[in-house]
Amino acid sequence: MSMSAADVEFVSQVVRARSAIVLDASKAYLVESRLTTLARDRGHAGTAELVRALRAAPTGPLRDDIVEAMTTNETSFFRDGHPFMAMSQTILPELLVQRGRERSLNVWCAACSSGQEPYTIAMLVQELIGADPSWRVRLLATDIDKKMLERTREGVFNQFEVNRGLPAPLLVRYFARHGMNYQIDPRLRAMVETKFLNLADPLPPMPPMDIVFLRNVLIYFDVETKRKILQGVKKVLKPDGYLFLGGAETTMNVDDAWERQQIGRAAVYRPR
Repeated sequence: MSMSAADVEFVSQVVRARSAIVLDASKAYLVESRLTTLARDRGHAGTAELVRALRAAPTGPLRDDIVEAMTTNETSFFRDGHPFMAMSQTILPELLVQRGRERSLNVWCAACSSGQEPYTIAMLVQELIGADPSWRVRLLATDIDKKMLERTREGVFNQFEVNRGLPAPLLVRYFARHGMNYQIDPRLRAMVETKFLNLADPLPPMPPMDIVFLRNVLIYFDVETKRKILQGVKKVLKPDGYLFLGGAETTMNVDDAWERQQIGRAAVYRPR
């Protein structure tokens, strides 16, 4: 049985209040399909029973499970290619020179999902600095989905995941077989710090960032929320830092405090 319009609307309101993610009427199929799976996993007879439980405790643990179910965790190593080419060929080499005195580099991956993005960046950094112990590199990986944060901490990927975008030489160099899966090198795991973060909330204290990856995230929010998030990112990004957005995202007509630059085939945003 299809979810009632009232149940879909209630779930959408709860998700938006908690995460600022907008689920309009066109997403009803998404709400129902994902809640059907969640209802089954939690032992409910169906989505109607699940929503009744949510109505009874709209701020309890079930709410957070539903928000996590509504998030999209699509990711892969070297996703879309061009941003990481710009990183390896231009941005990281320049920053390693510019930060040569303090020998410190901070990168924030917002909405890190299961960790492929921060570990891709860790591999790029490792390729450039090698075993130089004088560099302090911190990759902050944040997400609203605690299960994804746990996966990022574990750094274990299956055959399908390592086959999606990961060059074979890097698989050999930075992964070890772990049963049927692959475990990321402990040196790279040590570079990545995971933290729960709801982008709809005020940002917690964090060190000034050299690079921020906020890719394929803004598309889920309304304009006002996008503006607040971009303003928060600008406060933590160094004046000469770099912001990466998804290919379908832009700061245009949202926040004019950013300047778009083209590096190769990748677009980056710099604070004005």
